[in-house]
Amino acid sequence: MTPADIVVTPTGARFMGRVLPCTVGRGGIVADKREGDGGTPVGVHRIVGMLYRPDRMAAPAGWAVPIRPGDLWCDDPGHPDYNLMVRAPLGASAEALRRADPLYDLVLLTDWNWPDAVPGRGSAIFLHRWRRLGYPTEGCVAFAPEVLRWVAARVTPETRVVVRPA
Repeated sequence: MTPADIVVTPTGARFMGRVLPCTVGRGGIVADKREGDGGTPVGVHRIVGMLYRPDRMAAPAGWAVPIRPGDLWCDDPGHPDYNLMVRAPLGASAEALRRADPLYDLVLLTDWNWPDAVPGRGSAIFLHRWRRLGYPTEGCVAFAPEVLRWVAARVTPETRVVVRPA
């Protein structure tokens, strides 16, 4: 591991020499991730993208992609676009990326079960804003908004997210 890796544990994260409070999935950190289990998967994951709401913030990095109305993330294991960003209307289970709340105003995408998704292994492990300290996610890693912006300004597509068990 290097200081450029984001090392996530059940009690927080380390990145660029700083200790950062974060939350993980309601199912805890799991070695055998499954769709809907609420777990954050153990392993080494790469940052493969950055999404942001251009109506709410400036681009956090030159390689960030704006979230548009109608952008979705398919979480239907039976659909050919499982674990991919898609456009509405889809006709399958999907999560809206452009939300009324600020949870996905800034999203770092990991390569968990991507790009060749195994159905049922779990979709989309994002790094995003938390609801509040200690409030678990559905499996993602979440940070305070100002911490997430700090992280986003420093990650590159080579950054690894290293999730370690308790």
